[in-house]
Amino acid sequence: MRKLFLTTFTLALLGLLALTPVLAQQDQLVCPEGNPELVIAAGSVGNELELLNTSLARYMSVCPNVTASALVTPDLATDRLGFYNQSLGARSDAVDIYMIDVIWPGIVAEHMVNIYDYLAPDSVWVTQHEPSLIVNNTVDGRLVAMPWYVDTGLLYYRQDLLDKYGLTVPATWDELTSSAQTIQDGERAEGHPDFYGYVFQAKLGEATTVNSLEWQASEGGGVIVTPDGEIQVNSPETLRAIERAAGWIGTIAPAEVIDYGVEDARRVWQGGNAAFMRNWSYAYALGNADDSVIKGLFSIAPLPAGANGVAATAGGWSLAISQYSRDPQAALTLVQYLTSAEEQRFRAVGDETISGGFNPTILSVYEDPEVLAASPQFEQIFNTLASGGATARPSTVAGARYNELSLLYAEAIHSVLRGEESARIALDDLEFDLEDLVIDLGF
Repeated sequence: MRKLFLTTFTLALLGLLALTPVLAQQDQLVCPEGNPELVIAAGSVGNELELLNTSLARYMSVCPNVTASALVTPDLATDRLGFYNQSLGARSDAVDIYMIDVIWPGIVAEHMVNIYDYLAPDSVWVTQHEPSLIVNNTVDGRLVAMPWYVDTGLLYYRQDLLDKYGLTVPATWDELTSSAQTIQDGERAEGHPDFYGYVFQAKLGEATTVNSLEWQASEGGGVIVTPDGEIQVNSPETLRAIERAAGWIGTIAPAEVIDYGVEDARRVWQGGNAAFMRNWSYAYALGNADDSVIKGLFSIAPLPAGANGVAATAGGWSLAISQYSRDPQAALTLVQYLTSAEEQRFRAVGDETISGGFNPTILSVYEDPEVLAASPQFEQIFNTLASGGATARPSTVAGARYNELSLLYAEAIHSVLRGEESARIALDDLEFDLEDLVIDLGF
């Protein structure tokens, strides 16, 4: 399985490099006329605000007639979306560009400019991005946001413990289950009673949806709801995937994992109390910080495969232009600059004054040796994207009702993980509930 995966990656890389221009975009930009003042609503998690302010300064050095500034919004995604809805609902022109989550295009689409009104679908500014991200950001034929950075689920593993027990990196979920049990048993026998084989995120809500979709899709169970309204949850493949995951709870994973978000899982892992972890790429740098007890002891790999291969849920953020902007053409120029190959390289690598760490959405940027050398996460993210292993949540399909769809799915799976419902009954009921929602969506 792993050999086939890498072969697919290599072929995809060769094809991409032949088709995509590398780091030659910003020279094509024309600064807007006049003296526009642009505001971008963004977050401040880690170094993202510092990087953004640096990029805005770089843009203003190219276009000195433009003033561009960042408006700091809540870090918690739910709170940030609440602020966005309030601002957009009031048709405020105070914000020109919104940084939006990968699952928000359908929710905010009615308020955003159609980028295709300014750029042709075959423009390199569009086609340079990983295709599934463009599909995700397209609502009713309208491209409502440009991809900015991407993320996918990754498998973190303790290399020292694999070596200790004579194991290799698990390539499938079944191998993960077996290896996690072996290491857990061994570590506990040596006096580490709080050690677990595997930690992940199963807190009721989007965390459950993200992880469960990876289990389901990798087994060939589908993607919850397809773009044409087909419901894909109640199948033997999904049943098998969810039952296997439920078997982890209280065995290779702590019972408390049903309340874990990303930081809960990371704390257990980074405390040296787990052999494997599913998480996003941000946890890599933190795990190698000077105060981390696992510094230098771990690495990352693609998530394990099911019968249908690897299916890592896609995450990330894009830049959308408000319909209420006083100068959408100028805003587009800034969006093009920020999402360009050059700027994505800068955000990946950083410079002598600031670290990078953000995963590019332009696959050709990963050709740069400095990008790949900056962190092992970049090669793993590229592997997943180039092989088609990134799985989108049905946010574009559900539009403004995505949160409702996601919660229905999460509640059903969570009831199985808690041991309160059989997977068979939970999936039957979920299919019935989704039928009503899909009808309401007009399918």
